[in-house]
Amino acid sequence: MGQSLRRLYEDLRSICVAVVYPPGEDRDVVIQQLQRIGCRLRVIWPSPTEPPTGADVIFFQISQELEGRSGWNASAVDAALVALSDYESPTTLKLLLDTKAHGVLTRPFRSQGILSTLVLARSSQGFQQRQQAKIDKLESTIKSRRQIEKAIRVLVEYQKHSEESAYQFMRERATGLRVTVAEVATMLLETQDAMEKLGFLAAGKGKNPGDGV
Repeated sequence: MGQSLRRLYEDLRSICVAVVYPPGEDRDVVIQQLQRIGCRLRVIWPSPTEPPTGADVIFFQISQELEGRSGWNASAVDAALVALSDYESPTTLKLLLDTKAHGVLTRPFRSQGILSTLVLARSSQGFQQRQQAKIDKLESTIKSRRQIEKAIRVLVEYQKHSEESAYQFMRERATGLRVTVAEVATMLLETQDAMEKLGFLAAGKGKNPGDGV
């Protein structure tokens, strides 16, 4: 067995899989195969209003009961979602799309295919999480840049800095305080807002704080 394949099986044996499906032969097929793979299992029925917490993967029944339950959505849970569909119909497909499931199995369930679906669902979730992390980082960078630009305008207006000297001023303060330039910008903007509310500065006016009230 290759090293990467060995790591794959070790990963699957370490995860917790919740199965949300009614009792019967179909559920038994899924459970038995997951047990062969070595996953830790939680079997849950009846279907809860919200997805179970603490699971790495959730196999769940696609049914009308999910309609209007916004929590059953890949964007709202930390687990990979694998939908278990009894049949294909326009309504079922609509519910499936609403959940944004990472994988799907359709009856009759067979042991073949469960492993590959599990692996692909985990991979899809990991990719989704990495993409979301990149988006969050980009949004944070944009927000920080906007804060810095606003703080530069405040220093230009109230302290008569040039834009270049205003940014250099904040960089020096950030170095001295061991924080980021964005954090210095936030402190400066919060201070300006507080001084305006207290009447020490006329809102929107170019009055120097050092000039007094």
